[in-house]
Amino acid sequence: MSNGALNRKLLFVLGPVTGLVMFGAVVVIATFLTNREYRDPYRAPVAVVDPTPRTQGLTDEAAAAEAKAKATPYAEAEYRTVPVIGSRVAIWAVAQLHLLFAAFVLAVPIFAFIIEVIGYKTGDLRYDKLAHEFTKLLSVSFSLTATFGAALTFMLIILYPKFTNYMMSVFSPTFLPYVLLFFAEAFFLYTYYYGWGKFHPLVHLALGLGLNLVGTAIMLIANAWVTFMMSPNGVSDSGAVISTWDAVYNFTWMPINVHRVIANVAFGGSIAGAYAAFKFLQAESDEERAHYDWMGYIGNMVAISAFLPLPFAGYWLAKEIYAYSQTLGLTMMGGAFSWLFIIQAVLIGNLFLAANYYLWLGMGRVQGMQPLQKFIKYLLIGIALCFAVWATPRSIIATVSELRAMGGSTHPILGYLGVMSAKNTAVNILILTTFMSFLLYRRTGKIATVSWAKTGHAAQLTIFAAAAIIVIFLGIYGYFVEATVRIGLSVPQVSSVLAAMISIMFIDVFLYRKASKTGEVHWGKIPVISQYVLIFIAVTFTWLMGLMGYVRSGLRQHWHVYGVVRDTSADAFTPTLGFATEVVSVTVLLFFMLIGFVFWLSSLHDKPDYARGTKAS
Repeated sequence: MSNGALNRKLLFVLGPVTGLVMFGAVVVIATFLTNREYRDPYRAPVAVVDPTPRTQGLTDEAAAAEAKAKATPYAEAEYRTVPVIGSRVAIWAVAQLHLLFAAFVLAVPIFAFIIEVIGYKTGDLRYDKLAHEFTKLLSVSFSLTATFGAALTFMLIILYPKFTNYMMSVFSPTFLPYVLLFFAEAFFLYTYYYGWGKFHPLVHLALGLGLNLVGTAIMLIANAWVTFMMSPNGVSDSGAVISTWDAVYNFTWMPINVHRVIANVAFGGSIAGAYAAFKFLQAESDEERAHYDWMGYIGNMVAISAFLPLPFAGYWLAKEIYAYSQTLGLTMMGGAFSWLFIIQAVLIGNLFLAANYYLWLGMGRVQGMQPLQKFIKYLLIGIALCFAVWATPRSIIATVSELRAMGGSTHPILGYLGVMSAKNTAVNILILTTFMSFLLYRRTGKIATVSWAKTGHAAQLTIFAAAAIIVIFLGIYGYFVEATVRIGLSVPQVSSVLAAMISIMFIDVFLYRKASKTGEVHWGKIPVISQYVLIFIAVTFTWLMGLMGYVRSGLRQHWHVYGVVRDTSADAFTPTLGFATEVVSVTVLLFFMLIGFVFWLSSLHDKPDYARGTKAS
């Protein structure tokens, strides 16, 4: 009891003491914080005290800066830069993407129109369906083409204002027709696509023809701008405009028109073949695989048919470049860009190998292929030999000891294969061999029944042998004449190959017109690897277009317009081959990512509508 009383007394004393201690602590903390809070310094009223010298100085500086800014005269900027990647790489990538999509949008209507004509003439609805499916790829591609075109225009205005202003002063009369043609192309394109089956077939074909004519006219105008930069015409030495028409019809305008039309058709066919391969690999039924196998075959045939004469158009373009300026020609084939043609040779050789391989695989679709299969090994040997010659460089990158052993940068034996005589011979024989593969594929499962079958076969073989002999003879003869004569020998080589292909095909059409069949074509019964071959052809062809586009543009080196408008920017140098191939590769990768999006978007058309569930009552 005494302890409880003691505790209560102790609590009675400690309670107030503890409260006082806590109150004191609160007062100390509050005082500490209050003494350290921010307070505006005391200042006398502005009306009482004169402004300080610092305030007056700041006011005077602001007024002087404003007056100087107002008095600054206008000066046109020559260049502006893009952070990190630089202006040239930015323009390079966007221009390349625009050209790739433009080539696709130009090419697809050409062979869609041709296929639709075939369907109208034969009454086969498969061709009409095929043309419609190709056209489905155009809608989004056209929008992407316009988007990249607009981006390229604004980037040129922003990054290269002085050069862009000069080009506008030279070609201003072509801009309004270009814009009007662009609107006309949009009209024809969407009317052609959305009017499928809604008009009379002849009316619809007329829309397709209008689409192709307008698209080609747009390309011709744009080609004038590009070729003027490489081979200017119609201007004075100082760049003043003398004749706009001469500026349009410059030295390389027509060769590049022909070259691009053929290349665009081959490129569009390869992309359409890749789309068919994409759909074939996704197909879940034999019927779908059969359809997309046939679609890939058509796309590949279009690509190969255009690819075979493409080197001849390239010869013409190179010849005109030499004729305009030997400096450009030597830079292209024997200077800084010569090694890019070795890469080009490897790519072209791969294209020929892949195209032939696809044809040989396609022969397995047809019953009765065995009699023709024995020729494939000979064709493969010929293609491999021509590929090796075509890809052999004139000079070799070697160490000092290796150069001493060879007696120079040229190999004493292989060096003979690095000159144009050998390469022209190799590529012409390569074209003839690929054409022979196409003929074998075309004849698979057929037997000619006309009375003159033996004579026709003998005539074809004679023409083929004669063309090969002419090409090889002129190639050997080129080693014994001077360079100017050697360059001219490529014309009869090309002419003999073209004449042989046209005449052999003419005979073949009538030879197998009413041929008997030894077996049916089983569409869809082809190894899956064939579809990857189609994708490989599309990727390789796209990479080749990007690489050779760089060669054509890079020939100007430190000139915006060769010999007229000099490039004085920080990018006025020729990039290394490694850097150029990296930029081309990244651009091609971006293109296929975007074209993959186009493929996916067009495939949504075939998917069923989303089924919305109903809520339970």
